[in-house]
Amino acid sequence: MFPTVREVLALDPVRHGAPRLVAGEIGLDRRVRWVHVAEVPDIATLLGGGELVLTTGIGLPGDDAGLRAFIGDLAGVGVSGLVVELGRRYHDGVPRVMVAAAERHGLPLAELRRATPFVRITEAVHALIVDAQLTELRATEEIHQRFTELSVEGADPGEVVRQAAELSGCPVVLENLSRQVLAYDPAGESAELLLDGWEQHSRRVRPEGRTAYDPDRGWLVTMVGARGQDWGRLLLRWPPGGDLAGGQPLPAGGRSAPVPAPGRTVATPAGHGDSPSAPPTRLIILVERAASTLALGRLIRRDAEGLERQLHRTLLTALLDHSWPVDEVALRARALGVVLERRQLVGVVVRHRAEAGGEDMARHRQPAGSWPLAEPGHPGEALDNVPDTGPARLRDLAEAVGQALREAGLTGLTSALDDQTVGVLLALPDAAAEDRALAAFAAALRRTRPDLRGRADLSGSGDLPARADLSGRADLPGRVDPSGRADSSWRADSVGRLGAFGRSDDAPANAGRRSVAGLLIAAGSGVGSLREARRSLIEARQVADAARRDRRDLPIFRLPHVGLAGLLHLLRDEPRVQTFVERQLGALLAYDAQHPREQLLGTLRAYLEQGRNKSAAAVAAHLSRPAFYERLARIGRILDIDLDSVDACLSLHVALLALDAIRTP
Repeated sequence: MFPTVREVLALDPVRHGAPRLVAGEIGLDRRVRWVHVAEVPDIATLLGGGELVLTTGIGLPGDDAGLRAFIGDLAGVGVSGLVVELGRRYHDGVPRVMVAAAERHGLPLAELRRATPFVRITEAVHALIVDAQLTELRATEEIHQRFTELSVEGADPGEVVRQAAELSGCPVVLENLSRQVLAYDPAGESAELLLDGWEQHSRRVRPEGRTAYDPDRGWLVTMVGARGQDWGRLLLRWPPGGDLAGGQPLPAGGRSAPVPAPGRTVATPAGHGDSPSAPPTRLIILVERAASTLALGRLIRRDAEGLERQLHRTLLTALLDHSWPVDEVALRARALGVVLERRQLVGVVVRHRAEAGGEDMARHRQPAGSWPLAEPGHPGEALDNVPDTGPARLRDLAEAVGQALREAGLTGLTSALDDQTVGVLLALPDAAAEDRALAAFAAALRRTRPDLRGRADLSGSGDLPARADLSGRADLPGRVDPSGRADSSWRADSVGRLGAFGRSDDAPANAGRRSVAGLLIAAGSGVGSLREARRSLIEARQVADAARRDRRDLPIFRLPHVGLAGLLHLLRDEPRVQTFVERQLGALLAYDAQHPREQLLGTLRAYLEQGRNKSAAAVAAHLSRPAFYERLARIGRILDIDLDSVDACLSLHVALLALDAIRTP
């Protein structure tokens, strides 16, 4: 909003005085908040910072110590610069002691070699400030209008980020709490450079406050969330054009330099430990409005279903969100012909499996500059922006589920729960009918949609590679695990026992003989009252998401079929899980980001995987015992934790599994 000292010195009224910069070139990009004329030596006590001081020097001290103190006082209160008119007190130039003091403090000091009416300078600068303020107001109005339209239209996160980058002209990145990029726009710069090593770079950007600027890194940051639940950060790089670390300082210039003519610039050092200039107010408003639009968009759900299906969805949502009393839900459901009182209620979730070449490949077919973003209220899923996972496919699945219920002679509420799953709350006469009813429903659904059955794997052989990982890609020799070690045998089993790596021993022998394509049905535990129905529905959705990469061809997945690692995989986009990981491992991850050659996270992983056996862990980590013990001690100091404590290590192990799930596509 305010002009810089460089811009003020280039104004016509100033140039009329034949200005010459004699010191403080490094501070030419300081902002001028106001122009103040002063002829007394103790003027610093009356200033608030950001002023450009004009003086003829007639009231300045006559001794060197007094001049040094005068310059030091001005620099201490943060004035933008000092302009001295020659002719009244100083004729050939300002005293050398003033030049040296100004250079030492980085305070721009300029001489006016011709008499110049100061009023013309103040008028020109203040007019510039007012014009800038009007421009800022217009820009702010456009920001509000643009993001209001985006909120009303229900724009996706990628579009919100794109608009923020377009309005600011700066790179913008949306990340989750685990520092994973959800959407970005490089604003014409290199996307590869912007995102290279993003997690480590992002962890170094730690400004104070909900919306704050990190001057060391050059990033303006604001939290994204609603209803007290933050789920990400929005970062805008200011000034644009620098690297993530805030740019490298240029070499220092000479002692004095001529003031540039209009339309020209003087190469100015941008380093010497000085932080980049703070972003203008409009950019702060912009990132906050963009963040609120993102948060609002996550809360909005649009549906084009029929009235009956909308009522089903409203009732299921009311159960999940506690938005209505259960008695009212029961009353409205009975009006729809679904009796929920005195029934055995079972939550069921139906979804398409993660398909090789389907859902996984869909992540690579996103529009340029966007990453999958978690669906509101559904922490384990991503919005795949491809036709075969869109609304049409979901409607077909919802219709098939409804038809299967009718064919099996079952009653219940059914509706899409999010962009990937269809939920059912079955109402059964008693608990004894639960297994039979679920089997009948699964059989009817597969008869209704035979094309949704599990299909042979894409290779045509019926067998997946003996060591295929959960993403459908075969393990390759020499792949690198998250600890940084090259190990061809490493594989994180995302559905299985705590801390298991490699093939799960309790997996069926034919687990790899069917691809992950097809349909998946998951059911929660049966409950005897409507007040407990929410628990069954949530459990079913958790099981469905955790089992979506499980290759077993089970008719229905239940809670015993998935383990802790699978549960953490489904919850990987849940802010509370990400917060837990950051609380447990954040300090160590930040340390590794600052010391990439050490990678203490791998040492901790080896220690926990070997059951806290330090000797075995040292061998697994390919380190000598003394070196391994020293690393463990350092980890304990960084995390402020006792690594001999079973409870502490259990928390760290769960956090590591959660981190693996977060980092797994």
